[in-house]
Amino acid sequence: MTDFQPLPIEKIKEYLPHRYPFLLIDRVIDHQSGELPSITAIKNVTHNEPFFQGHFPDHPVMPGVLIIEAMAQAAGVLANLEEQTAGSGKVIYMAKVDKVKFTKLVVPGDQLILKAVQKRIKMGMGLYSCEAFVDGKKAACAEILCAEKRD
Repeated sequence: MTDFQPLPIEKIKEYLPHRYPFLLIDRVIDHQSGELPSITAIKNVTHNEPFFQGHFPDHPVMPGVLIIEAMAQAAGVLANLEEQTAGSGKVIYMAKVDKVKFTKLVVPGDQLILKAVQKRIKMGMGLYSCEAFVDGKKAACAEILCAEKRD
């Protein structure tokens, strides 16, 4: 059992450099530390998202690349939570995406539940197994490699 308190958007901004319209996480609802740290976050998908104007405007669908980005942002928050780097300015980039699969369309009104599990950390790089769900059904999954910015 954990004493984790959900992170609202103001706290998420302490862990990610992204801002509107590219901040794709609205709330972090769970974080588990341990051998395989994990995080669960929420992205509320609304019709007024700027990408819906041009991405299948007569049949709005959230672009797959943005679903991947949302999963990567969840992984970035997890990395920073694990290292307790809130407000440090630490930047983590998506370096590689593998094993991507989309299984359900994400449309306005959906709530995207993002899950990321940290598989390993080595030399400033983290490997994450990520999934996105809508209404309990898997919408996407990917293996994402993230790298810490080095000067």
